[in-house]
Amino acid sequence: MSESTSHPYKLSHVHALPGEVVSEKLGSGPGGLTEAEASERIELVGPNRLPVADKDSLIKRFFKHFHDTLIYILIGAAVITAALGHWIDTLVIMAVVVINAIIGLIQEGKAEEALEGIRKMLSAHAQVRREGEWKEIDAEDLVPGDLVRLRSGDRVPADLRLLNANSLRIEESALTGESVPSDKQTDPVAENAGVGDRSSMAFSGAIVTGGRGTGIVTSTGAETEIGKINRMIAEVETLATPLTRQMAVFSKMLSFVILGMAVLMFGLGWVLHDYSLPELFFAAIGFAVAAIPEGLPAILTITLAIGVQSMARRNAITRQLASVETLGSVTVICSDKTGTLTRNEMTARQVITHHREYQVSGIGYAPDGKITFDGEYASLEAYGDLHAVIETMAVCNDSEIKHKEGHWVVIGEPTEGALCTLAKKTDFDRHNYDRIAAIPFESDNKFMATCNRLPGGGVRIFMKGAPDRLFEFCSHQRGTSGKLETLDCDYWNGWIETLSGQGLRILAAAMREAPDDKTDLGIGDLEEGMIFLGLVGIVDPPRPEAIEAINLCREAGIRVKMITGDHAGTACAIGREMGITERDHAVTGAELEKASDEELQRLVSEVDIFARTSPEHKLRLVKALQANGEVVAMTGDGVNDAPALKRADVGIAMGIKGTEATKEAADIVLADDNFASIERAVEEGRTIYDNLRKAILFILPTNGAEALVILIAVSFGWVLPLTPVQILWVNMVTAVTLALALAFEPSEPGIMQRPPRAPDARILGLHFLWRIGYVSILIGGATIAVFIVERRFDMPIELARAVTVNTLVCAQVFYLFNSRFMHEPSYRLDQLFTNSVVWFAVGVLILLQLGFVYLPFMQVAFGSAPLELRHWLIPLGVGLAVFYIVEWEKTIFRRRSRLGARHQETARD
Repeated sequence: MSESTSHPYKLSHVHALPGEVVSEKLGSGPGGLTEAEASERIELVGPNRLPVADKDSLIKRFFKHFHDTLIYILIGAAVITAALGHWIDTLVIMAVVVINAIIGLIQEGKAEEALEGIRKMLSAHAQVRREGEWKEIDAEDLVPGDLVRLRSGDRVPADLRLLNANSLRIEESALTGESVPSDKQTDPVAENAGVGDRSSMAFSGAIVTGGRGTGIVTSTGAETEIGKINRMIAEVETLATPLTRQMAVFSKMLSFVILGMAVLMFGLGWVLHDYSLPELFFAAIGFAVAAIPEGLPAILTITLAIGVQSMARRNAITRQLASVETLGSVTVICSDKTGTLTRNEMTARQVITHHREYQVSGIGYAPDGKITFDGEYASLEAYGDLHAVIETMAVCNDSEIKHKEGHWVVIGEPTEGALCTLAKKTDFDRHNYDRIAAIPFESDNKFMATCNRLPGGGVRIFMKGAPDRLFEFCSHQRGTSGKLETLDCDYWNGWIETLSGQGLRILAAAMREAPDDKTDLGIGDLEEGMIFLGLVGIVDPPRPEAIEAINLCREAGIRVKMITGDHAGTACAIGREMGITERDHAVTGAELEKASDEELQRLVSEVDIFARTSPEHKLRLVKALQANGEVVAMTGDGVNDAPALKRADVGIAMGIKGTEATKEAADIVLADDNFASIERAVEEGRTIYDNLRKAILFILPTNGAEALVILIAVSFGWVLPLTPVQILWVNMVTAVTLALALAFEPSEPGIMQRPPRAPDARILGLHFLWRIGYVSILIGGATIAVFIVERRFDMPIELARAVTVNTLVCAQVFYLFNSRFMHEPSYRLDQLFTNSVVWFAVGVLILLQLGFVYLPFMQVAFGSAPLELRHWLIPLGVGLAVFYIVEWEKTIFRRRSRLGARHQETARD
């Protein structure tokens, strides 16, 4: 996706220029552009739409997913099985390869879908002034210099420099992260002001929530703020997940080992023994079939898919399989504030009157909760000062709350919605207050006033707004007893400072009586002596469950960082309340602008709260954390979060209040918009990683044992104890039964009390390699020994091989129970039946082996023979011995680990 070329209508820092200067530079007058000028400009700048990136062909994108070492191994296994004439297994292996490619192809389209989600945010139509007349045109036809009219409910069609603004308020949370609509005005702002502070601008894709205004188009298409985010999403490099990187290394290592061992075995057979070339070639094929874990990619995919289903039950919808596991290795969670850590529902927390502080319970717009004073319920009948504040806030109000589809929602301004909820908690009814006149809220005035006829008779003027503005109209205040007192500004300013320090937004209330024949309302009526009533502190409250989840994350060694577009004071207050930080400090977007990449890496390791951030800042912060070696999960709900979500190791979008662009850029979507679901998803991710390691720890020793049988037989010039077809049978039935059962293992105790694994940690550590090695020797040695002994007793070759195959299978069955717990004992009764799928898988395997031994067509296909009852005792005895020997090794390892931990504690003391 290329950037648009420069043109004469491309201006910088238009938010800092006076409106008339912008109009002059763009060559536009009061009558707007002519149609000829508009046509000329659209030829120069292009249509007002976001560009679409070129796509690779479907075939190219499909075959790109075959470029993987493990896939090459699978294809090699398919070629070998085809050479052996075992076409069913060839088809099964190739089906796994094709299914993996299809899954990758589907998930690859998420970036394009994210861009399409942004395009859906753009307005379809615009009210524009052309040739001196207002007309409606397609938004795509807008050009720089066009005059555009905005009204409540409109979606802004392009980036505009505002020329007129009448009580104009615009919802920009998708771009800025602010929890309330922004007040707009026409005065220039500072040149270095961030997007959220550019009150003289209206940005494409934002929604007008109130008032009206006009503006001149300054940017269209890719040059708008939303266009820049669109370009960032397209350009952001998506990192490989830890599992993907580890499996790539593991696959290459495994390929090298298998190839080297096959060559070594071929050489030994050629030099030491008089094998013919066809015999050696057949043995090499048998070794490769034994060594290649054909079922491993399928097991990995199925384990991740099971994890996806499990996470969906926990309200985390996964869009990319590998992200399920990646969550388990997360070391840092970067979270947006609004709607993720908080409810994005403004809530009144406190009501302050003269000498009384009322507490308000309940969260969000639901009218659940009550008002208390000194811990006791405060009714409006008993507390006249409280009644006066509630009455004013409810009556001087243009919004309402309604119950829709199981949720309480606000119709109108979020802050006014909080006041409506506050009134409903006291059962106050405002509907009998007939409105006579009103002064609507304007950003210049910072207050609203209404004149109402009271239910019992009389007329009263109500006023609410910023405390400093109401002080200008009030000389007196209502005392606790209802008497008038001289306004005590020091008292109120002290509370304003206290509430502001808690991150609360503060509204003040005032009123006065008016004559019964009052029919209008003007500023002069307010200057005749309003009575100050009190303050209401409002906040977007933290989710209680998110506070607990953050604490659990800290116990798990995961740091949580808040990155928000909201103001620093609010962010710090919420951060302290949620336990993210104990410091009263946040780094702002302006500071991030000045910081070099090196300084940013230091900042992200020291600071947990970042405020007034832009999309570019969020992306830089994620990159800085990754440069520090962190595995980053990023959450968000607005378009401004999308680039950072795409870059993060795991992008997590809000499913309810998140934009479509954010959901499409993310790897995981939260169905309940709840941070607590992230913590549960991290636990699930850790469980999945454990289960993947258990599957590998089970599959590799069994494959190693099979390969060892072939290698030793060739090295000593013996007849092969197992044929390649028999080995392939064992691999297939154990992979689809035993190994798959490990994907259903529940979380091990204390999984969220251990720190995250290191991002560069190998999927196979030294202890794992030791386990794989000695179990391979244990099972492989026992298998060869059984074959040799049976042949010494002159057992027919087909029967000896049948006993050997069942010895190998029984040893794997018992070793499966060892593998269920990597370090803890597997013989505890309370743990033995926690995974019913294991017992089901063992039952299925027994039926398959009985068919292998006793069905005539299976005997012909695999060269087996029917066993007598006494023949089964040998495989069962070997399996039981394997189980106890491995458990003995695990016991020794646990004791050494505990001893090492005690030595470390002693050294620290």
